[in-house]
Amino acid sequence: MFRPKLPTMPQPTGTVTPPTVIQPTTITPGTPTTPPAPTAPAPVPTRPTIQLTPGTALALVGGGTAVVLVVGAVLVSMLLAVAITGASVAVCAVVLRSLLASDARRR
Repeated sequence: MFRPKLPTMPQPTGTVTPPTVIQPTTITPGTPTTPPAPTAPAPVPTRPTIQLTPGTALALVGGGTAVVLVVGAVLVSMLLAVAITGASVAVCAVVLRSLLASDARRR
């Protein structure tokens, strides 16, 4: 029951071509190349170092705080939208259940 059933390979039909024979080729040695002349290492580009001044640090902190507040407000509003949608669906379900139950009592 749990053993896999292996498919049987069908025999080829039609004409079968014999395998082609590959003739070996001769390899002729080439002339040895001389190693390239050593080159000087590429100069490393100098980048200016970043220096944080009190004004720059304050701007970074303010920008980070603004980003956190905006992302938090978006997430809270999405959570509130989901909660309101869930509550409205629940109210609709209760109203429909009440309507169906009162309709069944009348009959």
